[in-house]
Amino acid sequence: MPIVTIQQGPRQVEQKRELVERITAAFVETLECPAESVLVWIQEYPAENWGKAGKLTADR
Repeated sequence: MPIVTIQQGPRQVEQKRELVERITAAFVETLECPAESVLVWIQEYPAENWGKAGKLTADR
């Protein structure tokens, strides 16, 4: 069973729905596995909980 974990900032549910559909389709096509076997986890982190280049993302 393929398991995909995505870590990102918050997104709209429509965007997450499309992302899960496309990732699943890519696994089905590439690995020739059933869609039911593909598990996609989305972990969302608010801007105050991560940083880049020494700056908190919420401060950018």
